[in-house]
Amino acid sequence: MSATMSGSGSAPCRFAHYFIICGIDNETGLEPDALAALYQWLEADRQGKDPEALAAGENFDQSPLKRTFKSKVLAHYPENIECNPFDQDAVNMLCMPKGLSFRTQRDSRTPQFHSFLITREDGSRTYGFVHTFYEEVTSPQICSAMQTLHQMHQAEHNASAHNCPSSSSSSSSSSSSSMDSLASSLDEVESPSSTSSSQGGRRSCGCSGEGYDSVRDTLYASKAMCLITPMPFMHACKRFLSQIHRAVISHQPPPLPLESYIYNILYEVPLPPPGRSLKFHGVYEPIMCQRPGVGELPLADFPLGEAFRLLGVENLVQLFTCVLLEMQILLYSQDYQRLMVVAEGITTLLFPFQWQHVYVPILPASLLHFLDAPVPYLMGLQSKDGTDRSKLELPQEANLCFVDVDNHCIELPEDFPQFPNKTEFIQELSEVLLSYGLSPEGGNTSSEPAVSTQTSTLEKELKSTSLRELVDDRRNGNLGGEALDMLELLQGNPTLERLQALAKRTGVKVARLETLAAGQKAVGDESLGGRPPVEEEELRNAKLNVQLREVFAARFATMFADYESFVIQNSPDLESWLTNREQMHNFDKASFLSDQPEPYLPFLSHFIETQMFATFIDNKIMSQWEEKEPLLRVFDGRIEKARLYNVRAPSLRSSVYQKCTFLKESAQAIEQRLRKIDHTAIHPHLLDMKIGQGKYQQGFFPKLQADVLASGPTNNKWSNRTCSTQRRVDRHRQQNEHLVLDNDLKEKYMQEARNLGKNLRQPKLSDLSPAVIAQTNWKFVEGLLKECKMKTKRMLVEKMGREAVELGHGEANITGLEENTLIASLCDLLERIWSHGLQVKQGKSALWSHLLHYQAREEKNEMLSESPVSNAQERRKPESSVGLPALRVSVIQDMRHIQNMGEIKTDVGRARAWIRLSLEKKLLSQHLKQLLSNQALTKKLYKRYAFLRCEEEKEQFLFHLLSLNAVDYFCFTSVFTTIMIPYRAVIIPIKKLSNAMTTSNPWLCVSGELGDSGILQITKNVLEMTFDRQNLGKLTTVQLGHDNSGLLAKWLVDCVMVRNEITGHTYKFPCGRWLGKGVDDGSLERVLIGEFVVPCNDDDGGRGTKTPPLQRSPSQIRRISITSLTGRGNKPTTVQIQESIGEAVNNIIKHFHKPEKERGSLTVLLCGEGGLVWALEQFFHHGFRSARIFQKNVFVWDFYERIVAFMENADQIGDLQEIPEPLGPNCESFCRYVNAINNMPRNIGKDGKFQLLVCLGARDRLLPQWLPLLAECPVITRMYEENALLRDKLTVSSLVGVLETLNDFPITLETSFTKSVEL
Repeated sequence: MSATMSGSGSAPCRFAHYFIICGIDNETGLEPDALAALYQWLEADRQGKDPEALAAGENFDQSPLKRTFKSKVLAHYPENIECNPFDQDAVNMLCMPKGLSFRTQRDSRTPQFHSFLITREDGSRTYGFVHTFYEEVTSPQICSAMQTLHQMHQAEHNASAHNCPSSSSSSSSSSSSSMDSLASSLDEVESPSSTSSSQGGRRSCGCSGEGYDSVRDTLYASKAMCLITPMPFMHACKRFLSQIHRAVISHQPPPLPLESYIYNILYEVPLPPPGRSLKFHGVYEPIMCQRPGVGELPLADFPLGEAFRLLGVENLVQLFTCVLLEMQILLYSQDYQRLMVVAEGITTLLFPFQWQHVYVPILPASLLHFLDAPVPYLMGLQSKDGTDRSKLELPQEANLCFVDVDNHCIELPEDFPQFPNKTEFIQELSEVLLSYGLSPEGGNTSSEPAVSTQTSTLEKELKSTSLRELVDDRRNGNLGGEALDMLELLQGNPTLERLQALAKRTGVKVARLETLAAGQKAVGDESLGGRPPVEEEELRNAKLNVQLREVFAARFATMFADYESFVIQNSPDLESWLTNREQMHNFDKASFLSDQPEPYLPFLSHFIETQMFATFIDNKIMSQWEEKEPLLRVFDGRIEKARLYNVRAPSLRSSVYQKCTFLKESAQAIEQRLRKIDHTAIHPHLLDMKIGQGKYQQGFFPKLQADVLASGPTNNKWSNRTCSTQRRVDRHRQQNEHLVLDNDLKEKYMQEARNLGKNLRQPKLSDLSPAVIAQTNWKFVEGLLKECKMKTKRMLVEKMGREAVELGHGEANITGLEENTLIASLCDLLERIWSHGLQVKQGKSALWSHLLHYQAREEKNEMLSESPVSNAQERRKPESSVGLPALRVSVIQDMRHIQNMGEIKTDVGRARAWIRLSLEKKLLSQHLKQLLSNQALTKKLYKRYAFLRCEEEKEQFLFHLLSLNAVDYFCFTSVFTTIMIPYRAVIIPIKKLSNAMTTSNPWLCVSGELGDSGILQITKNVLEMTFDRQNLGKLTTVQLGHDNSGLLAKWLVDCVMVRNEITGHTYKFPCGRWLGKGVDDGSLERVLIGEFVVPCNDDDGGRGTKTPPLQRSPSQIRRISITSLTGRGNKPTTVQIQESIGEAVNNIIKHFHKPEKERGSLTVLLCGEGGLVWALEQFFHHGFRSARIFQKNVFVWDFYERIVAFMENADQIGDLQEIPEPLGPNCESFCRYVNAINNMPRNIGKDGKFQLLVCLGARDRLLPQWLPLLAECPVITRMYEENALLRDKLTVSSLVGVLETLNDFPITLETSFTKSVEL
């Protein structure tokens, strides 16, 4: 990271950039925290009160010891660095996120360590490491000010208790709003061990033991020392700062003035070069750090073992999955360092990907409004001791992963996919943790001490002196830390030997050093190679870190081993790629997914839609023209190495878990670096300082001499060397850039490319005026609109691509899984839009909450009947639904459908179901427009800056959603498969004919992809009925029949219409045939094949029907009967017949090549228009002798019956010589099937029997065997003309070849076909 920084001097190469002191400014005295004031202003604004009135008043409701006061940056050295300008506001805010806090001698004053980071505009980061301690307040003005504040608080408390005891805390806790409860969780600055952390919080602050009396009590104020570094060397910085603090509180002055050590780390300690280790010196002991080599995982010094200990493996893997899928992540803990450890830990595990959104591991109290951000974020929020999670109301929770670090628990968003091979993955991680003595469940195991000694948790435990003595106990091989390091520092150093002599003269007792040296010698052999335990601990930490990270990296290397094959690189140069970036597909998602094992798909289909994956692919494409991004270079190297070791082709689609093979070597690399130090920095030395300034005073941090620390040495060899190489690299890079593209233009393009789809990476921490907050929110609004445009466009393009394929153009590029992913991300986007700028949060889903408000108002107004929506809706009903009453549809109606679904238990689930239903009904845009038309409600629920109150953006947003009406979605029907759905069926007879009414008793059975309704009796002469059934899915067939009773038992039916009353989907089942004995083919029941009726507006009548019939749109109204067509002169030609059979078989084969969940209905492909039965019917009718013999229709089935009669007859006489030998078994099977169909109790008519025989023959792979049999049988000469296709041997043999291709596929038939056939 640091290598990319430019700037004068040696800054990019230095270990640390700044040393900072923050604390109380004795000049300005006690100032209430300005940020807290701004925060109150925001709150007042949010609640609609007058913010100005509030700003004037002071808050005496709280004990002054618990209030936050303004902290200041008291000093920072150097003044500024060009490559990393000093941001005073941000540093002050993050060094002391809650401002100054005060303690008395009664409170715990354990020093705390925490880290933070600042992300700059270009995405680069700098790290801060802070050691906070308490220093006695010596200023009498501040002590008396505190006394005064305490007396005012006491008076206020007594008055309010006197007036109304129960409401003493009303001003702080009455509202249930999001920000109030957040505030109450942040307003107390108590350490967890503080004695005064009673549940009462603010109310109990009047108790006598808690007050402050300037005579009786000693007052302490917090002070912070901070190092700002370009790279996250956490352990080294922590040790350096704690040694400085030890020097401040030690009884003896440090060996050198503090300036020497600070100067040394700022100007004389370099960054270790890649792949090397470095040793430099603190006040008492040497400090080591190491940096990974070019081919290794990047530096990550935060202890991962601690993150696993805090959360446990299972929780951490779940959190990791949420981060990968770019959900909103909120970490919650009392301890700032824990927040940082978990946040940094989880983001380092993302390698080779990088978090692309808002990243604020420590969210200062004044930035709480950022939780309102309608974008993915990863933020850390400090909790108050004893705060109940249930009281924490967050602006949005629909897509939130809430991590309660201190209680080791995690709340996950609804329905998110699991990480691939999660069980084996957790197992492998657990093995690594156990090998270091850590429990996979979190917490420590008893076998070995946990790795987390480095973190603040252990510091708290070390408070008890007995523990401290134990650690310092020489018999454990642990010499007292301070003494040991002093010894190491003082031995063999000429400068320090001189100092030693000086020390003797000034009265420091050095006698102890001799005994120390003797003692250490005795113990040295027991200690591991004579290394201090702290270093052993660090080495263990570093090895554990890298091994855990390797396990994660290996998962990605396995999952994305072949990602390069799917990267689409179609630009000649960088400029044209950058200009067309938004319009281009960079990655072939569909092909990539089709290449993955089935269990990986739910996760991968979501993941490849994320911004982090898009940026990864962008970096890959840009690496053609410029230097590879470091993470990408390491990852590609890994994949290359894996390829050399094993040829991966056979295991391509395998989901077998492959363990990480790099564990040992990665740990060894680190061990070698830390055991054998490559570089040692210059020792701290005496500086040219003014005598007498900064006098040592125990327990007080001295005023440092600024002029000494303002700038570094001019003759530093390494700094000049590294900087000249840096300049050389920069010069070379610039020359290259000029060859490709003008530099400014390129920079602009690169920024645009990198910021695609990103909003704010990091909130501005400095200027926090309301104007800035408004501008931030405006950026969010723009970002949401852009995201909506991109999402709807993608959904449209993918879906239309799919439909084009079904119509025969090109290849499909969307799978049902992908479609589901896109719809899920649309649901997430709508939730984020609806939760932006909420006044008061209610329930976990902002959208559903708004809908409920709307429903309550509408029902109250009792205006549902006159609702303009329903009228518009009725106009929208299609012509083709003649016979079906119009379906009244409104927002409320659809809500009620969802509310009646007992399967959905949560508000988030209801909102998602409602979105899916509206999308399926093509009413999403219209419904939301209706919802937002109630402006009074929108104003009541949303703040001024909310997305839903930006008129122009809202209109554009609804317009983008409207475009989704161009395609058909079945996203509700296909997801909620177990719910009960009301259906309405209408039978439409042919009115022109007198027999529109029948005396017999009709019945109906409706079948769909998910099941059938069973036999439904229809009341005589009432041709309409409704019935409730578990979701049948897309409807495929209707069986219609009657019992042939009464005088008028013949019935001519035009079609049956069936409608799903929730989704409004209507299906038409054309018939156009008679049902009755002695008429047509004598059928009493027919199986009708459904077509989906597309609702079309008057001007849109030309749009053909779409889905489920997965063939081309039917060209004519359902035929009356092919038999009757033969006499009409429009017979198909032999070529057309052969083509239609080929097409029908082809469609069935394509059906089986689709993923199982997306195949749709096979029945339609077998029996629908253009299906296999229809095509074979044409084949058998070709050259069929005159349809009418003695004025009676002859059917193909009659031909089959005659063949069976002939065969059985010939078999009895023993005269089957005419039939060639190999056909014997085929004769038997043909006769058996025809007889079984004839003998079944159902009256399905001769055409129905023909249909059934073809379907059974296709299912049992007998069709190709029966065809030659039919062609060879002598009966054919009596029933077929000479030129019939069936009598052409060549045609028959080619048809047999075509039908044999179906033998490879498992054809299954609906029960509506096969029931009561005894084979």
